[in-house]
Amino acid sequence: MSVVAERKTYFFCGVGGSGMSALAQVLCHQGHSVLGSDRNHDRGLHAQLYDSLSSQGIILHPQDGSGVGPAIDELVVSSAVEESIPDVGNALAIGIPIRMRADILASIFNSAKGIAVGGTSGKTTVTGMIGHILIESGLSPTVVNGGGMLNTNQEPGNAICGCSTLMVIEADESDGSIALYTPTVGVVTNISLDHKPLGELRDLFGAFCGRSLTAVRNLNCRDSEVLHAEVSFGLDSPKADFNARDVKPVGDGVVFDMDGNQIRLRIPGVHNVSNAAAAIAAVSRLGIVVKDAGEALCNFRGICRRLQLLGERSGIRVFDDFAHNPDKIKASLRVLKEKSGRLLVMFQPTGFAPTKFLKDGLIEAFTEGLDKSDILLMPQIFYAGGTASRDISSSDLIGPIADHGINAEFLPERADIGQRVVREAEPGDRVVIMGARDDSLTEFAHTILSQI
Repeated sequence: MSVVAERKTYFFCGVGGSGMSALAQVLCHQGHSVLGSDRNHDRGLHAQLYDSLSSQGIILHPQDGSGVGPAIDELVVSSAVEESIPDVGNALAIGIPIRMRADILASIFNSAKGIAVGGTSGKTTVTGMIGHILIESGLSPTVVNGGGMLNTNQEPGNAICGCSTLMVIEADESDGSIALYTPTVGVVTNISLDHKPLGELRDLFGAFCGRSLTAVRNLNCRDSEVLHAEVSFGLDSPKADFNARDVKPVGDGVVFDMDGNQIRLRIPGVHNVSNAAAAIAAVSRLGIVVKDAGEALCNFRGICRRLQLLGERSGIRVFDDFAHNPDKIKASLRVLKEKSGRLLVMFQPTGFAPTKFLKDGLIEAFTEGLDKSDILLMPQIFYAGGTASRDISSSDLIGPIADHGINAEFLPERADIGQRVVREAEPGDRVVIMGARDDSLTEFAHTILSQI
């Protein structure tokens, strides 16, 4: 995107977060001065991420308040302001304005020709697909995504800094920030239970479609089918404007037909065919035809931690997966069960309140998706900090799952799970590390792969 007239100096408190680091890169590319801190950087974690941010011109400071001084125009935070964080305390003490990441992103996006992708599941992949199609079409978009896009070949891969007025973003409903965006094209991938009750989600996504110049809806999802939208997509849905059909798995990917064009994806699963249909429907509003969009998607490599194959040793494949709600878990297990071989799954629930909210759905996802030959192991619920009522444990999920005949166990310490998986794994098995929000899960999966 073009450089803005007024250059500012931004300080990102928690710059290593997926949404924060993506926006930081875009602002830096626009010509702003960008500084930041992160407790993981202070701990010496994720060196590749912070080296990449530094190489792009983002200046890193310890998260001790030392980087926040009078030269800072705005302190950027991702969630509620916590005065106990030294950076925030310093900003408040000297009167530096504090702004939410979503507010800044919205101000950039709403002045661009923007495509925003919302929905309970698939939005990160669809955002990546749209960005990839636009790049392959020579349109040089700016992309702000919630996960690393493997085609970028750069850590963290969650931002692409283009030079056109086109901008593609993942619009998050979990914090309500989706309400800030007024898209040229707004996409709703689907609506299902996740962070909020269904009634609240229907209202959020309905209003999102209403603010979009053109809205795109999924005819295979009962709750998004009823949204007011100008364009539709679907799977085996003849009424859809963009209908994917004749889906067949091929190798590690899948092929399908749309308007007489055979499209091959390098990533597996019917859910990714739906994601591709959503992306094709969105870019059609920019004049890109199905044939060209499909050809671009043939070399789309996917998103980090979306059932990502990390490697294979001794005939054992290790996957890293972001699946954390019932629909995502079901989709991943469905893909894995298309091939033979036992599954050794570690699922780390995310947050006490979300786990309690989704408990029944999580139990159902694993009891339906696994069989008696598989093994499911859970550590204690991942806790990212803040105030939380710890009135649920992973053991409250494991008990009912085991009652259904699944080999499911609660092992509070993740290190014990790693040792158990390495000891149990045999040629032909697939090891799957599932969970969200915890950046160390990928490193944990790599450790298992190295020890098999």
